Parts: sequence; C-alpha cells; structure tokens
Amino acid sequence: MRKRMFAALLALGLLVLSGCEKPPERVEFTSFAMDTVMSFTLYGDREKCSIARSIIGMILSDYEAVLSATREGSDVDRVNKANGQPVELEGSSKLLERALELCQVTSGALDITAYPAVKAWGFSGEEHRVPSPAELEELAGKIDYTAITLEGDTVTLPAGMEIDLGAVAKGYVGNVLAGQIGLTSALLDLGQSTIVAVGAKPDGSPWRIGVRDPEGEGYFAVVELADMAMGTSGGYQRYFEEDGVTYWHILDPDTAAPARSGLASVTVVSPSALTCDGLSTALFVMGLEDGAQFWRDHPELEFEAVFVTEEGEIYRTAGLEGSFSLAEGYEDREVAVLK
Repeated sequence: MRKRMFAALLALGLLVLSGCEKPPERVEFTSFAMDTVMSFTLYGDREKCSIARSIIGMILSDYEAVLSATREGSDVDRVNKANGQPVELEGSSKLLERALELCQVTSGALDITAYPAVKAWGFSGEEHRVPSPAELEELAGKIDYTAITLEGDTVTLPAGMEIDLGAVAKGYVGNVLAGQIGLTSALLDLGQSTIVAVGAKPDGSPWRIGVRDPEGEGYFAVVELADMAMGTSGGYQRYFEEDGVTYWHILDPDTAAPARSGLASVTVVSPSALTCDGLSTALFVMGLEDGAQFWRDHPELEFEAVFVTEEGEIYRTAGLEGSFSLAEGYEDREVAVLK
C-alpha cells in the first residue's frame, strides 16, 4: 500500500516541479467501491489528472480492504471475529480513534457497535425483517461504544459485540483523497450523499450541490461549497416497508430500532467529510431540538446543518448564510434560521 502510494505521489511531485502549466482539462469517471457507486470530476492538465485517478483507485482499493465489515480478513472483520481477544489493526486505527471521539461527543447518538442490530434488520445485505421487541431489547444491550478499548494500533472488543465503520468510512476516505490527489479543483462524490469539494471550480466559483428532497426525487435546496464537504443522512436512502410501516437504516442505539426523531433528513457541511458523515447520522438520531442545541454547544466541530422534518419544515443553521438557497420550484418554502 505504502510503496504504490509513494510511487504515485513521487510522479505527481515531479510533474508539479516541472512547471508545465496548461489550461485545466475536465476528467470525469465513476468507480464502484465501498458498496456504492462513486463519481469523480477532476480539473488539471492531462498528466496530473491521470496520476490523480490512479491515486484515487489505489486509495479506494486499499481502504476498502481494511474497513469493510463484510470483507474476509479486513480489520473490522478480524475485530468482530476475535471473540474478545486483542487485534492489531493494519490501517484503520486513526479512523477508529476519530469514530470513537464522535461517539463520545454525541453521547452515543452515533455508536459504531450497532452492527448486530443493523444485520438483524437486514440492512447489511440480509433479507429485511422486523425483530421482535424481546430481540430488540437484547440487541440494544449489546450496543455500547465505551466497551471498546483502543491502545495505539491494538483494539479489544468484548465477545458478542461487533463494530461497523460504515457511518464514517466514506467521509474518512474522502478526507484522505482530498489531501493526496494533488489537484486544486475537484469534486469527489463518494456516493450515498457524501461529497468533498477540493478547492473551487477552475473559474473560482463554488461548487453547487443539490440537497435531496426527502419526499421526492428532486433537490429542494442548493449548497455552495469550496474546500468543504457535505454529508446527508435520511430515512429515504435505505428502507423497507412492512404492514404499512416504513423502517429505515438509521438506528437509534438506545432501542436498536429505526430512529423516530421527527426528522426526514439532516445535511451537515464541514471542512471534514468524516465529521459530515458521523454527525449527519447522530443529528438524525437526536432530532431537531437536541440536534440544534448540539450545534450551539460544539462550535469546535466547525459544522453547519440543514434539518428537514417529517412535516416538511426546513431549518438551517446561521453559518450557512450566503451559501444556502432554495432550488427552483421550492422558492415558496419557508426556511427557519437556527441561531
């Protein structure tokens, strides 16, 4: 992993030092990684974009090999099968450390040990089903991020518990990509509403990113990004229906069941894509009132948010002034500003 990355970065460095400046070309491509389709838009001369594309492929391949909960031999897989024994991590310790920090600061609204419940509902590839109240109570009892011990690159998870880094993995990889591709203008769409804007567009204007309407197929708003990331969590993304009830994949760690917080979606904007991913999930679990208070209480996390309730009400935080606007066809909707 390190040798391949060093070779690619060396080639990119030599190209930069050569001083060859050409009008930026636009290179677009897609890739299937981390169980989703990702789209990339790169601007630069042909050689730089070619090297950046190679770096993206290597990073996605290498991190998927260690972060996937379903891939045999990954860090996560080995931890989940260790039966309480310590495991030496091979590439995920930094992400695990950051994930645990987010679990702690959100008081467990984000909890990476909810994987047994995710599987029980069928959201990890199994057949969808509704667990019984007794099963949910048992599953909830196994969700507790504080039971994880991380010392350096060694992690210990109690027997009977399992972790999943899916709520933060794409954001973490997005941060890595942004810092490694060697371009000053690129848009990295990592799928499932995780977006990283590297710089601005070549003309200096910000990237304009649509925010999905939870009740439809279109976009109800546009957020302008430059050197920022955006992540959205919503009940519309992965769900199933049974007996007229909709069950979505965002689970409340306290109940091991889909979070019923009154929200339909949460979008988070931050310089860190990992923060966007983790907090969009946590804020969805918290609900509007607690989520807004969390934003007020944690300015150190450097994030802004857009909340959409199940009734269709729209709330945004004050820091999005000038970068948030309603999309065409939604101009008559009211937007409440949280301060």
